[in-house]
Amino acid sequence: MKKLQKLMLALSLSSGLVWAGPNDVLHIYNWSGSLSDNIVRQFEKRCDCKVVQDYYGDNEEMLAKLAAGAKGYDMVFPSSFVVQAMTKQKLLQPLDHRQIPNLKNVAPAYLSQSYDPGNRYTIPTVLSLTSVGYNAEKLQKLGVDPGSWSVIFDPNVLRKIKGKVTVLDSSREVFAAALFYLGKDPNKATDADMRAARDVIKKAKPYWAAFSNASYLKQLAVGNIWAALGYSTEFFQASEDARLTKRPFHIGNVPQREGNEIGVDTMAITASAKRPDLAHQFINFMLDGKNAAQLTNLNGATNPVSTASAYFRADLKANPVINPTAEQAKTWTVLRELTPAERRALARMWTEVKVSR
Repeated sequence: MKKLQKLMLALSLSSGLVWAGPNDVLHIYNWSGSLSDNIVRQFEKRCDCKVVQDYYGDNEEMLAKLAAGAKGYDMVFPSSFVVQAMTKQKLLQPLDHRQIPNLKNVAPAYLSQSYDPGNRYTIPTVLSLTSVGYNAEKLQKLGVDPGSWSVIFDPNVLRKIKGKVTVLDSSREVFAAALFYLGKDPNKATDADMRAARDVIKKAKPYWAAFSNASYLKQLAVGNIWAALGYSTEFFQASEDARLTKRPFHIGNVPQREGNEIGVDTMAITASAKRPDLAHQFINFMLDGKNAAQLTNLNGATNPVSTASAYFRADLKANPVINPTAEQAKTWTVLRELTPAERRALARMWTEVKVSR
């Protein structure tokens, strides 16, 4: 029996297959609503196992729970900016790439980023572009170009849409966008660059309606806001809402030519996982183009799996954010982790912005 078990393990490692049965369970700690019931059922059928999910609302909640010693989870889906913190705290285990043959399907532009060189601990799964969502009819009528960050930061442009613009209530996101507008790389910004970005933001602020992390989706969808600095997946939902309710306008979303920040949610295996074998199989399953495409069709996410686009909804294939060219994807930046000193400096400048009139 032991010889047979060893043979089966060797075959699984070499082929990427996993030996499982109906009593085997994969425990996932995940973002709420990020996986459809259909894709979970498909994986359960494929592996002849069961999937049990618990949910979290933000990275801090997930990180705090695992850091406090929570056990029982095989997989988590951390955003890129907390991966280094998790590896430093030994909350994740290294991946066995031999068990993930579909890793070859991931576009090179999204691999081996600074937060996880060589993808030792994580594989990208859902991407969201910090960009501009807009009321296509209103901006076209006013001659405003949403393909530039000037729609958010240039007072000469903002005068045309004053009070109809929102930005995220996030110092990192707004400063990164302002730095792109100035032609600077947010990951290499100097103190002088940051001060210049602060001044740009302060000059633009009087034209904005609000700092908003949540309501901008609904405000765009009903027509109260005409331009917003936010996340592409949110703009996708606003577009769907406006379409389904038959609004007399369309919500657009395009990348900005000066550059954009790309947010990455990843798949990872916890250090305490009882079934890393099933976790590896799930990762490999989600890197199949047909399976990966279900995520994009569900939430409008940019997809790192190059073989997924063939299975996108027809109306999403031409979307420059959801289905970018390889050249476009290379211009998008994953923000690096800030040092403690940089975080303090950013916090001070953000306070200056917030109290300015």
